[in-house]
Amino acid sequence: MILTVITDKIVDIYITGSNAKLLSGELATYLAGRYVEFAIYPFSFKEFMQIYRMKHPQATEEEGFKKYVQYGGMPYLGELDYQESSSIQYLQDLYNSVELKDIVKRNKIRDIDLLERIMVYVMANIGNTFSASSISKYFKSEGRNVSAETILNYIHSCMDAFLFYSVKRQDLVGKKLLSVHEKYYLADHGIRQAVLGSNTQDIALVLENIVFLELIRRGYEVTVGKINNKEVDFIVKTPQGLIYVQVCYLLASPETIEREFGVYENIRDNYPKYVLSMDEFDMSRNGIKHKNIRDFLLSNPD
Repeated sequence: MILTVITDKIVDIYITGSNAKLLSGELATYLAGRYVEFAIYPFSFKEFMQIYRMKHPQATEEEGFKKYVQYGGMPYLGELDYQESSSIQYLQDLYNSVELKDIVKRNKIRDIDLLERIMVYVMANIGNTFSASSISKYFKSEGRNVSAETILNYIHSCMDAFLFYSVKRQDLVGKKLLSVHEKYYLADHGIRQAVLGSNTQDIALVLENIVFLELIRRGYEVTVGKINNKEVDFIVKTPQGLIYVQVCYLLASPETIEREFGVYENIRDNYPKYVLSMDEFDMSRNGIKHKNIRDFLLSNPD
């Protein structure tokens, strides 16, 4: 693509296009410091509800959130009115298109079966910490020898196509980033439903994916926190300072409450600490704020 503009005015030029045509790394090479990149994400839950209520004006947030958990935030789904068969077909076609055009063809990948297995593994384990070595061991247990380097290259190809996001782990005691056992999240959790069909069964993982996307959609920097043998789901750097975020489905037992709130016991700073869940009642305690996930997603950024 060659773009020539002749004008005596001060103008802004916006270039959009498919990932398959021009990925961000190539854009940096071609324009070298003369551009600003804007990341466009699928709809947030707030945006989803605005679209959903155009056809279902009486829909409650609870009803809308069930649809959002299943089908995600891809804009075209609004045209399909989030009907199950057509929505799943669209998301499967989208997934296959990204796999074929943005990953396989662009990276000249020959072992497509291995790529698909790695993609499914990552999608099934979103929000869980693992390494390329652990995936290699998993494949070895199934009788297939694959090097950790090959697996990492395939995952990076998926990240270059904006299918996955990786999140580094941060040692809160040593104040350093850790180089192993990252977390991975999916660009849109609706794709996971289309491929695996298990979003409601794996609701805790999907909720964590939704919260992660909301945090980066708001422009925050996100890492995973490690303190001794415990883990904070997200350490979030905002313009106002840090916040800590734990995500779970329900605080349904004393053990769960202790696990989610107790992770903050050894964090002595005064930055805000949150536990997000689907519980309707405020269960805040000891200065740690509890918030319903829907309310958090619909709130304005701090």
